[in-house]
Amino acid sequence: MEVRSSCLWVADHASYVAIDPNAIDKVAKEMNGSMPAVEWDFEGIHFYDGGPLTAQYLLVLDALNFCFWPDEELHYEHLARGLRNALHVDSNCFSADRLQKYTGPELRQLLNWPRPLPLEDERARLLRELGFVLAKHFEGSAAKLVERANKSAVELVELVAGHFPGFRDHSVYKGQQIFIYKRAQIFVGDLWGAFKGKGLGEFMDIGSITMFADYVVPAVLRSWGILRYSPCLAEKVDKTEKIVAGSEEEVEIRACTITAVEWLKEKLSKRCGEDVTSVQVDWWLWSSGIQNCETTPYHHALTVYY
Repeated sequence: MEVRSSCLWVADHASYVAIDPNAIDKVAKEMNGSMPAVEWDFEGIHFYDGGPLTAQYLLVLDALNFCFWPDEELHYEHLARGLRNALHVDSNCFSADRLQKYTGPELRQLLNWPRPLPLEDERARLLRELGFVLAKHFEGSAAKLVERANKSAVELVELVAGHFPGFRDHSVYKGQQIFIYKRAQIFVGDLWGAFKGKGLGEFMDIGSITMFADYVVPAVLRSWGILRYSPCLAEKVDKTEKIVAGSEEEVEIRACTITAVEWLKEKLSKRCGEDVTSVQVDWWLWSSGIQNCETTPYHHALTVYY
């Protein structure tokens, strides 16, 4: 998995986004040698039963975990809670067979959302893809997919990206292929958090995955001075103009976010005297951003990857 190295290459060649090491040092010092404790389900919105159905739920959740902003009232919590509630009504609603048949309106009904979802047809298509691949290669079970990885986070990311085209989150930037894999990696992070590092959530190399590059975390890093945008990019973001998915500006925002979090993680690990994972830093930054989302401008890109 080449997420770290390819994103570092972007950071070294970026034209629109820069990382300020001094700001990283400042933030690390302000932590006073400890990481804030953030639980995986800190909002109490997810489904968890301790078994294979949780893995199925999380794979469906992360297949659909992208692009909420075109609907100002739609947020991640609506997706997570809506899928959880659907399972409570019908525990078979995410079977591989059922997944292969969903249409956009049916997905909307499943989530109990009153109007068309952003990129609704794409969301339904990704569910059908999910069901088809699970049925063909993993006996219809996300748990079987997880078990195939043999407790390796890296192997699971590669399995997901290799088998499910909708998870292949990569771009070409200045002639180089850049890997980000937000939704494939967050599936691993969700499993690890939900199962508390045991059973289906046990990964011997959880420290090998990076943070999950989305809209929220780069906005937090920018508000703290860790990320600095060029004047033209800053104006676009502040005016909520669309950033083209796959453009140099968009790739730089996400890749520099990953690199900056890696540097921050290293600083925090030294100050805390213990290994801090990128997943933990991501949860902390994401929860900080969600709590201040109305005052922190974020970039807008129409994409299925985040």
